[in-house]
Amino acid sequence: MNIRRPAVTIGDVAAAAGVSRATVSRVMNGRSTVAADIAERVREAAESLSYRPSTAARNLALGRTRTVALVMPDVGNPVFQQILHGVMAAADQDGYRVLVADTAEDQSQEAAIALEARLRCDALVLVSPRMSDDDLARLVPDVEPVVVLNRQVPPLPGQDGRAGGAPAAPSLVVDYEDAAVQVIDHLVSLGHRRLVYVAGPGASASDAQRRAGIRRALAHHPGLDIQQIPAGPDIAAGHAATGAVLAGRATAAVAFNDLVAFGLLAGLNEAGVAVPADISVAGFDDIDLARYATPALTTVAVPQSELGRHAWKELAAVMDDDAQPARSARFTTELEVRTSTGPAPVGPERVHATDRAVPAGTADHPDTATGISGDARPPSDLDLIWTEGPDAIVLHGPGGTPLARRETGERIPPVHAPRPYLHPVHTLGGTPLTDSGPVDHRHHYGVGMAVADVNGTSHWGGRTFIEHVGPTLLQNHGRQVARDVRADGGTLTETVAWLDERGGQQLVEDRRVTARFPTLRGTAGPGWVLDWRSVLHASDGPLEIRSPATNGRPGAGYGGLFWRLPIADETRVLSVAGEGETLAHGSDSPWLAFVQRHGDRPTTLVLAQPGTVRPWFVRSAEYPGACPALAWDAPLLVPDGGSVQVGLVAALFDAELGPAEAAAVAEAIV
Repeated sequence: MNIRRPAVTIGDVAAAAGVSRATVSRVMNGRSTVAADIAERVREAAESLSYRPSTAARNLALGRTRTVALVMPDVGNPVFQQILHGVMAAADQDGYRVLVADTAEDQSQEAAIALEARLRCDALVLVSPRMSDDDLARLVPDVEPVVVLNRQVPPLPGQDGRAGGAPAAPSLVVDYEDAAVQVIDHLVSLGHRRLVYVAGPGASASDAQRRAGIRRALAHHPGLDIQQIPAGPDIAAGHAATGAVLAGRATAAVAFNDLVAFGLLAGLNEAGVAVPADISVAGFDDIDLARYATPALTTVAVPQSELGRHAWKELAAVMDDDAQPARSARFTTELEVRTSTGPAPVGPERVHATDRAVPAGTADHPDTATGISGDARPPSDLDLIWTEGPDAIVLHGPGGTPLARRETGERIPPVHAPRPYLHPVHTLGGTPLTDSGPVDHRHHYGVGMAVADVNGTSHWGGRTFIEHVGPTLLQNHGRQVARDVRADGGTLTETVAWLDERGGQQLVEDRRVTARFPTLRGTAGPGWVLDWRSVLHASDGPLEIRSPATNGRPGAGYGGLFWRLPIADETRVLSVAGEGETLAHGSDSPWLAFVQRHGDRPTTLVLAQPGTVRPWFVRSAEYPGACPALAWDAPLLVPDGGSVQVGLVAALFDAELGPAEAAAVAEAIV
């Protein structure tokens, strides 16, 4: 029986001669750059082993594949993609093609993948290797010609065996240390003193450079506090770090790269944290999507494609002349300031205090003798009707025009406290007067019942205010589940179960929303009325309803039937006390009005409280929204079996109403 002997490889010859594979390759192909005594030793080893290079191997050694390999940690990273594009564009001009290998951030397999890729191509581009310096120093001689990006190649050993002399291969590095200093200096100039760094992979050399930049910045700015949170290189890592970032109470976060920043932005939005009003966010690399983020991302721009083109230039040089000494190049960065960074918040929390300089009810009531009262009603063929559709219930007005849409809330993220709500709600002229999931507060949803604290459960969404601590992201978000929803003409009724974070029922709400036309005439113009009445039943035990104000944040008594309006070109707030947010906020005015201008379209939303008037929570400067506060400055206690009534009557107009007109409307609609 014939036993086939294993083929002798170039590695066997290299081991026998005591040289690298690349040196054997040069000798076999007749290159003159190898010393004569070493070349003779290689030929003797090859002859003694009966080594015969294969045709494929010889073609590879002669450069006949006309291909180079590019090995990267993550082919999905846009920075590595741009480097690849730069290499491909430059190599194509010289008639070369580029093959790609992805190590999937697996440090243990990186050297083997690089070596295998090199054996199939003429040369190698190694991008951001994660292996140790020792492993990289051992690998480079076996895969040359090679150029290394984002990593300084350890120099060749000197005559005494210690590191020294020239680098073993060309290396191109980005000055991420200076980049980190740039972004931190920028944040410090905005007043930030407590920062957090959301770090990248521990084996990343560029992450180590960023940390070195942080140390430089700390030395330069006394009193600066920069925490470091381990994360990773991608969007998921940034999103997962959201809780730790918020727990650190930082006013600004610096992410390892733009992908991590994107994940963090998404997590902050879901938590109801405004960027940059509550916290600034910055990244590194300036990938193409950075300028299109919401908000646009402040980041440090890296010359990505230029890195790739320069990598090919260096690689082509050593391929043409392997005796050429390896060179290193360092690339600078440039800070791109966009809207994700802004001034540090004043104090630990942005607080709007109530201005009670003019006590509610003491100012003269505006003159209501404007001729708006009366009993005229539009023709009966203009009735408002709720219609059940396949995915929502829609209120239709004259000519079938949709005026309001009831959403189930099933698609609301759990961290936003899912609940049924109305959005959009339009004027008769088609201008929406609600907003849903806005950039400033992602957990705001049109018109709906939103309460910050019911027996410790958040039905508001986002962070919970804790005294002496501030807004904190807790796992305490409940949800509201509608049952027995019915549409009957202009009236929509439903029973809503309020469930805590564990799914246990806390209370039952009977909700009735009626649409009608106001019995008005005069200068107000055409409008329509949305009348929302709810009864909250403590059917499952006593209730303690609280707000951030009752938990230690002055003026933040929000919680109840909340109406979120859209941002407009102009927003004014009217109430019994006069014009302005501070006069309405916390007041017991029986009504208030938002007068807005959307381009050339004026609108007015009049909100009136039926029955007992509760203090108003009002915002207009930061964002437009309001609700009668269930727990303005003291908890609302509802005994077991008791109930509490909540109501709000709104009138929507395609016109700019004055104080007297708004007051007359409020009196007529309640």
